Amino acid sequence: MGNLTVSQANNIWSPNGNSLAVFVDGVSGILKLKDALGNVQPFEDYVTVMYGTGGIYSQTANSTPITATTSELTLIDGGVGTLNVPANGFSVGDSYIANLSGIMSAKNNNSLIIRIKSGNVVLAESQPLVMPAINNQVWNLQVNFTIRTIGGANIASIVTAGEMHVLKLASGTQEGFGFSAINNTTFNTTILNTLNITAQWSSTDVQNSIYTNLFVLTKIY
Repeated sequence: MGNLTVSQANNIWSPNGNSLAVFVDGVSGILKLKDALGNVQPFEDYVTVMYGTGGIYSQTANSTPITATTSELTLIDGGVGTLNVPANGFSVGDSYIANLSGIMSAKNNNSLIIRIKSGNVVLAESQPLVMPAINNQVWNLQVNFTIRTIGGANIASIVTAGEMHVLKLASGTQEGFGFSAINNTTFNTTILNTLNITAQWSSTDVQNSIYTNLFVLTKIY
């Protein structure tokens, strides 16, 4: 069978009432999908997000270190899979787990905030974690989230919970915090949702640095 172009494949399949283009990439030969917003992803990833369970995204490079800045920046870098859920792609009960790990340094008594986001929408936000003086220590973050209700803003609902641990090598102890939130006001399942996880330091001290060297997103229900 010859390659299908996006225009030829338009509306070939429209789950949940969406206008989607399914086509074979002429370079890679991979079956791909293009949504109404122009986002392209492997068709297999779309099926996993929509209907299956298992691995959705795996980071394959270190993220850019967030160093000496108070800007809110991403902890995620490039990888395989997808962080996108298309419009109307969620179902009630869909549940996911994200596992992240990396390296961190911090100045004593400076603080760090972690945010779980979909695009610009904050799903959950930690309280500022006041850090001990550490240098190149391992940190781990686990985030779980479940779709409770689908629909537009003020109708859709998602619950998110996170737990972060930072090793303090000198004493063998751990610093950590947990956070949980329900977003039933600005979360919207009728639009494209793209997962992002960010970090923000309280000061621009050069000792403050964090990056991710491992991030795996899995659909568990």
